[in-house]
Amino acid sequence: MITVVIGGGTMGAGIAHLLLAGGHEVVLLDAADRLDAARGAVAKSLAKAAERGKLTAAPDELLARLAVVDRLDPTPAGLVVEAVPEDLDLKRRVLATAADACPDAVLASNTSSLSIGALAEGLPGDRVLGMHFFNPVPVQQLVELVRHDGVAPEVVAKARRWAEELGKTVIEVRDAPGFATSRLGVAVGMEAIRMLEEGVASAEDIDTGMRLGYGWPMGPLRLTDLVGLDVRLAIAEHLAAELGPRFAPPDLLRAKVAEGHLGRKTGQGFFTW
Repeated sequence: MITVVIGGGTMGAGIAHLLLAGGHEVVLLDAADRLDAARGAVAKSLAKAAERGKLTAAPDELLARLAVVDRLDPTPAGLVVEAVPEDLDLKRRVLATAADACPDAVLASNTSSLSIGALAEGLPGDRVLGMHFFNPVPVQQLVELVRHDGVAPEVVAKARRWAEELGKTVIEVRDAPGFATSRLGVAVGMEAIRMLEEGVASAEDIDTGMRLGYGWPMGPLRLTDLVGLDVRLAIAEHLAAELGPRFAPPDLLRAKVAEGHLGRKTGQGFFTW
Protein backbone atom coordinates (compact mmCIF):
# COMPACT_ATOMS: atom_id res chain seq x y z
CA MET A 1 0.00 0.00 0.00
CA ILE A 2 1.14 3.55 -0.71
CA THR A 3 1.04 5.76 2.36
CA VAL A 4 1.71 9.50 2.44
CA VAL A 5 3.33 11.07 5.50
CA ILE A 6 3.24 14.87 5.69
CA GLY A 7 6.01 16.39 7.80
CA GLY A 8 9.51 14.99 8.12
CA GLY A 9 10.32 15.99 11.70
CA THR A 10 10.77 13.63 14.62
CA MET A 11 7.26 12.17 14.49
CA GLY A 12 6.94 12.11 10.70
CA ALA A 13 10.31 10.40 10.28
CA GLY A 14 9.37 7.86 12.92
CA ILE A 15 6.03 7.14 11.25
CA ALA A 16 7.76 6.76 7.88
CA HIS A 17 10.24 4.30 9.46
CA LEU A 18 7.37 2.27 10.94
CA LEU A 19 5.51 2.14 7.63
CA LEU A 20 8.58 1.17 5.60
CA ALA A 21 9.40 -1.62 8.06
CA GLY A 22 5.77 -2.74 7.77
CA GLY A 23 5.97 -3.14 4.00
CA HIS A 24 4.41 0.14 2.84
CA GLU A 25 5.55 2.30 -0.04
CA VAL A 26 5.98 5.73 1.57
CA VAL A 27 5.79 9.24 0.12
CA LEU A 28 7.19 11.73 2.65
CA LEU A 29 6.20 15.34 2.03
CA ASP A 30 8.13 18.26 3.51
CA ALA A 31 9.37 21.74 2.60
CA ALA A 32 11.95 21.94 -0.20
CA ASP A 33 14.73 23.03 2.13
CA ARG A 34 14.08 20.12 4.49
CA LEU A 35 14.07 17.19 2.08
CA ASP A 36 17.63 16.06 2.81
CA ALA A 37 17.06 16.38 6.55
CA ALA A 38 13.81 14.41 6.36
CA ARG A 39 15.40 11.57 4.39
CA GLY A 40 18.39 11.62 6.72
CA ALA A 41 16.16 11.35 9.79
CA VAL A 42 14.42 8.26 8.39
CA ALA A 43 17.74 6.70 7.38
CA LYS A 44 19.24 7.33 10.82
CA SER A 45 16.20 5.82 12.54
CA LEU A 46 16.33 2.70 10.36
CA ALA A 47 20.08 2.33 10.90
CA LYS A 48 19.64 2.43 14.70
CA ALA A 49 16.89 -0.19 14.48
CA ALA A 50 19.13 -2.41 12.36
CA GLU A 51 21.92 -2.13 14.94
CA ARG A 52 19.49 -3.39 17.58
CA GLY A 53 18.37 -6.27 15.37
CA LYS A 54 14.85 -4.86 15.01
CA LEU A 55 14.60 -4.92 11.20
CA THR A 56 13.87 -7.88 8.95
CA ALA A 57 15.38 -6.16 5.88
CA ALA A 58 18.45 -3.98 5.29
CA PRO A 59 17.92 -0.21 5.76
CA ASP A 60 18.90 0.48 2.15
CA GLU A 61 16.28 -1.98 0.93
CA LEU A 62 13.60 -0.19 2.96
CA LEU A 63 14.78 3.27 1.90
CA ALA A 64 14.35 2.22 -1.73
CA ARG A 65 10.58 2.34 -1.07
CA LEU A 66 10.75 5.93 0.23
CA ALA A 67 10.10 8.99 -1.96
CA VAL A 68 10.78 12.37 -0.33
CA VAL A 69 8.96 15.21 -2.11
CA ASP A 70 8.10 18.88 -1.66
CA ARG A 71 4.85 18.69 -3.67
CA LEU A 72 2.08 16.14 -3.50
CA ASP A 73 0.99 15.06 -6.96
CA PRO A 74 -2.09 12.85 -7.48
CA THR A 75 -1.30 9.64 -5.61
CA PRO A 76 -3.30 6.41 -5.23
CA ALA A 77 -2.65 6.30 -1.50
CA GLY A 78 -4.73 4.30 0.95
CA LEU A 79 -3.65 6.35 3.96
CA VAL A 80 -2.33 9.87 4.58
CA VAL A 81 -0.87 10.73 7.99
CA GLU A 82 -0.05 14.36 8.73
CA ALA A 83 2.59 15.03 11.38
CA VAL A 84 3.13 18.79 11.05
CA PRO A 85 3.30 21.17 14.06
CA GLU A 86 0.27 21.58 16.33
CA ASP A 87 -1.34 24.45 14.42
CA LEU A 88 -4.99 24.00 13.44
CA ASP A 89 -4.86 26.11 10.27
CA LEU A 90 -1.64 24.47 9.08
CA LYS A 91 -3.04 21.00 9.63
CA ARG A 92 -6.25 21.91 7.80
CA ARG A 93 -4.26 23.19 4.83
CA VAL A 94 -2.12 20.08 4.49
CA LEU A 95 -5.11 17.77 4.92
CA ALA A 96 -7.01 19.73 2.25
CA THR A 97 -4.08 19.27 -0.12
CA ALA A 98 -4.04 15.55 0.67
CA ALA A 99 -7.80 15.22 0.21
CA ASP A 100 -7.48 16.58 -3.35
CA ALA A 101 -4.35 14.62 -4.29
CA CYS A 102 -5.42 11.33 -2.67
CA PRO A 103 -9.20 11.10 -3.25
CA ASP A 104 -9.51 7.54 -1.92
CA ALA A 105 -7.27 7.87 1.14
CA VAL A 106 -8.08 7.81 4.81
CA LEU A 107 -6.93 11.19 6.18
CA ALA A 108 -5.30 10.81 9.59
CA SER A 109 -3.93 13.49 11.90
CA ASN A 110 -1.17 12.72 14.37
CA THR A 111 -2.31 15.60 16.59
CA SER A 112 -2.04 14.97 20.32
CA SER A 113 -4.69 17.49 21.38
CA LEU A 114 -6.45 19.41 18.58
CA SER A 115 -10.10 18.70 17.83
CA ILE A 116 -10.49 16.18 15.01
CA GLY A 117 -13.94 17.59 14.28
CA ALA A 118 -12.44 21.05 13.83
CA LEU A 119 -9.72 19.64 11.57
CA ALA A 120 -12.36 17.89 9.46
CA GLU A 121 -14.33 21.10 8.75
CA GLY A 122 -14.31 21.87 5.04
CA LEU A 123 -12.86 18.42 4.24
CA PRO A 124 -14.52 15.12 3.35
CA GLY A 125 -15.08 14.55 7.06
CA ASP A 126 -16.11 10.93 6.69
CA ARG A 127 -12.47 10.18 5.76
CA VAL A 128 -10.85 12.10 8.65
CA LEU A 129 -9.80 10.72 12.03
CA GLY A 130 -7.06 11.07 14.60
CA MET A 131 -4.21 8.56 14.51
CA HIS A 132 -2.01 9.57 17.43
CA PHE A 133 1.39 7.86 17.49
CA PHE A 134 3.87 8.15 20.35
CA ASN A 135 7.54 9.06 20.37
CA PRO A 136 9.70 7.17 19.48
CA VAL A 137 7.21 5.80 16.98
CA PRO A 138 9.03 2.57 16.02
CA VAL A 139 9.34 1.58 19.70
CA GLN A 140 6.17 2.77 21.45
CA GLN A 141 3.38 0.21 21.29
CA LEU A 142 0.33 2.48 21.42
CA VAL A 143 -1.75 4.17 18.73
CA GLU A 144 -4.69 6.28 19.89
CA LEU A 145 -7.49 6.42 17.31
CA VAL A 146 -9.74 9.45 17.71
CA ARG A 147 -13.17 9.47 16.09
CA HIS A 148 -15.33 12.54 15.54
CA ASP A 149 -19.06 12.38 14.90
CA GLY A 150 -18.76 12.50 11.11
CA VAL A 151 -16.17 9.79 10.49
CA ALA A 152 -17.33 6.66 8.68
CA PRO A 153 -17.13 3.48 10.82
CA GLU A 154 -15.33 1.67 8.02
CA VAL A 155 -12.60 4.34 8.09
CA VAL A 156 -12.01 3.72 11.79
CA ALA A 157 -11.95 -0.04 11.13
CA LYS A 158 -9.37 0.39 8.35
CA ALA A 159 -7.13 2.56 10.54
CA ARG A 160 -7.34 0.04 13.37
CA ARG A 161 -6.42 -2.83 11.04
CA TRP A 162 -3.44 -0.94 9.58
CA ALA A 163 -2.13 0.02 13.02
CA GLU A 164 -2.45 -3.53 14.31
CA GLU A 165 -0.70 -4.89 11.20
CA LEU A 166 2.17 -2.54 12.09
CA GLY A 167 2.37 -4.22 15.49
CA LYS A 168 0.64 -1.51 17.51
CA THR A 169 -1.95 -1.80 20.24
CA VAL A 170 -4.94 0.45 19.53
CA ILE A 171 -7.23 2.34 21.86
CA GLU A 172 -10.29 4.23 20.55
CA VAL A 173 -11.49 7.50 22.06
CA ARG A 174 -14.05 10.05 21.05
CA ASP A 175 -13.04 13.54 20.01
CA ALA A 176 -12.60 15.41 23.31
CA PRO A 177 -9.92 17.92 24.41
CA GLY A 178 -6.64 16.09 24.95
CA PHE A 179 -8.28 12.77 24.04
CA ALA A 180 -7.28 10.21 26.70
CA THR A 181 -3.49 10.10 26.72
CA SER A 182 -2.56 13.78 26.38
CA ARG A 183 -5.16 14.81 28.94
CA LEU A 184 -3.82 12.45 31.59
CA GLY A 185 -0.16 12.84 30.63
CA VAL A 186 -0.26 16.64 30.67
CA ALA A 187 -2.14 16.69 33.99
CA VAL A 188 0.60 14.65 35.66
CA GLY A 189 3.34 16.57 33.85
CA MET A 190 2.05 19.96 34.96
CA GLU A 191 1.73 18.80 38.56
CA ALA A 192 5.30 17.45 38.50
CA ILE A 193 6.53 20.84 37.25
CA ARG A 194 4.57 22.64 39.98
CA MET A 195 6.15 20.33 42.57
CA LEU A 196 9.61 21.16 41.25
CA GLU A 197 8.72 24.87 41.21
CA GLU A 198 7.58 24.68 44.85
CA GLY A 199 10.70 22.83 45.96
CA VAL A 200 8.85 19.66 46.97
CA ALA A 201 11.63 17.48 45.55
CA SER A 202 14.32 17.48 42.89
CA ALA A 203 13.52 16.62 39.28
CA GLU A 204 15.43 13.35 39.63
CA ASP A 205 13.58 12.35 42.79
CA ILE A 206 10.15 13.23 41.39
CA ASP A 207 10.84 11.08 38.36
CA THR A 208 12.32 8.23 40.42
CA GLY A 209 9.20 8.26 42.59
CA MET A 210 6.97 7.76 39.56
CA ARG A 211 9.22 5.11 38.00
CA LEU A 212 9.70 2.97 41.09
CA GLY A 213 6.49 3.78 42.92
CA TYR A 214 4.05 3.62 40.00
CA GLY A 215 5.92 1.62 37.39
CA TRP A 216 6.31 4.41 34.84
CA PRO A 217 9.08 3.54 32.35
CA MET A 218 10.10 7.23 32.40
CA GLY A 219 9.31 9.97 34.90
CA PRO A 220 7.02 12.87 33.91
CA LEU A 221 9.80 15.48 33.82
CA ARG A 222 12.16 13.45 31.66
CA LEU A 223 9.18 12.62 29.44
CA THR A 224 8.46 16.34 29.10
CA ASP A 225 12.09 16.82 28.03
CA LEU A 226 11.67 14.07 25.45
CA VAL A 227 8.40 15.45 24.05
CA GLY A 228 9.70 19.04 24.11
CA LEU A 229 8.86 21.71 26.66
CA ASP A 230 7.48 23.95 23.91
CA VAL A 231 5.18 21.17 22.70
CA ARG A 232 3.97 20.44 26.24
CA LEU A 233 3.39 24.17 26.84
CA ALA A 234 1.26 24.50 23.71
CA ILE A 235 -0.84 21.46 24.64
CA ALA A 236 -1.29 22.68 28.21
CA GLU A 237 -2.41 26.11 27.00
CA HIS A 238 -4.92 24.49 24.65
CA LEU A 239 -6.29 22.24 27.41
CA ALA A 240 -6.47 25.15 29.86
CA ALA A 241 -8.57 27.09 27.33
CA GLU A 242 -10.84 24.09 26.75
CA LEU A 243 -11.05 22.49 30.20
CA GLY A 244 -10.15 25.16 32.72
CA PRO A 245 -7.33 26.33 35.01
CA ARG A 246 -6.35 22.90 36.30
CA PHE A 247 -4.27 22.60 33.11
CA ALA A 248 -2.72 26.08 33.38
CA PRO A 249 1.03 25.86 32.67
CA PRO A 250 3.29 26.65 35.65
CA ASP A 251 5.50 29.74 35.45
CA LEU A 252 8.59 27.50 35.54
CA LEU A 253 7.55 25.84 32.27
CA ARG A 254 6.94 29.20 30.59
CA ALA A 255 10.31 30.51 31.81
CA LYS A 256 12.24 27.52 30.48
CA VAL A 257 10.58 27.78 27.07
CA ALA A 258 11.31 31.52 26.95
CA GLU A 259 14.97 30.75 27.72
CA GLY A 260 15.12 28.21 24.89
CA HIS A 261 15.50 25.24 27.25
CA LEU A 262 13.19 22.90 25.33
CA GLY A 263 14.44 19.51 26.46
CA ARG A 264 16.44 16.88 24.65
CA LYS A 265 16.32 18.67 21.28
CA THR A 266 18.22 21.66 22.71
CA GLY A 267 20.33 19.70 25.22
CA GLN A 268 18.73 21.30 28.27
CA GLY A 269 15.28 21.10 29.85
CA PHE A 270 14.54 19.78 33.32
CA PHE A 271 17.63 17.61 32.76
CA THR A 272 20.87 18.04 30.82
CA TRP A 273 21.06 15.80 27.76
